[in-house]
Amino acid sequence: MCLILFSYRSHPTCPFILAANRDEFYERPAAPASFWEESPDILAGRDLQDGGTWLGITKTGRIAAITNYRDPRTLKGGAPSRGTLVSGFLRGDETPGEFIDRIRPDAGRYNGFNLLLGGNSGLFHFSNVTDTLQEISPGVHGISNRLLDTPWPKVKRGTNLLDTLIAHHDDPPPDRIFRILADTWRPDDRDLPDTGVDLDWERVLSSAFIRSEVYGTRSSTVILIDRGGGVRFIERSFSPGGGDHETAQFTFRMEGGALFTSPPD
Repeated sequence: MCLILFSYRSHPTCPFILAANRDEFYERPAAPASFWEESPDILAGRDLQDGGTWLGITKTGRIAAITNYRDPRTLKGGAPSRGTLVSGFLRGDETPGEFIDRIRPDAGRYNGFNLLLGGNSGLFHFSNVTDTLQEISPGVHGISNRLLDTPWPKVKRGTNLLDTLIAHHDDPPPDRIFRILADTWRPDDRDLPDTGVDLDWERVLSSAFIRSEVYGTRSSTVILIDRGGGVRFIERSFSPGGGDHETAQFTFRMEGGALFTSPPD
């Protein structure tokens, strides 16, 4: 993923609302979201190159997503796929803290990442750039290609739009959330982050929905979890350039998920 916006325990009827865009090279093969045949409680897309995923949820109340940390100066050739961390957490039964303790000795082998991990013990953010596990407080948050809540223009704009939307809807409409993810607004050059890529690429990468000749938004996902553990999972997968899209929708009730069904703080 390259943009994750989420509301955590701040809405009266939906304790968890997530909106995320996966940005990737068009040539990298991927399968749309489905329940995995070998792990039927996992709902996620799949990276067909390395077998991991960028975002997923389970019927037992686990959720995980990842974004890259953009810093070309630190890229490692031959590093393992970061998407396998997401699938590894979804397949297991460790708490987020236990999972991070297990992978921490090898976290430096991966290129920079942000992991969002949720389970019955809480919702957490971990980055191998800072080697810090942080429990996330209730509220509306955003992650792009820096750390949690780094105030990049598209993160600030996206969280503000999501916060305003959910404040006015007891049942937030998914189509309105997808509009936030489809936003192609770009900030002025003076407000762009400096991440080590050239100015033309900073401009391309500065919008929530990305289009270019070789790289862009491949899918948008909206997840809403109500207080009874009911899950709505909607994914739109786009053709190269962000044109036509296919939609996959799933609804189910989590067997676990006390994290998401407890009252707001």
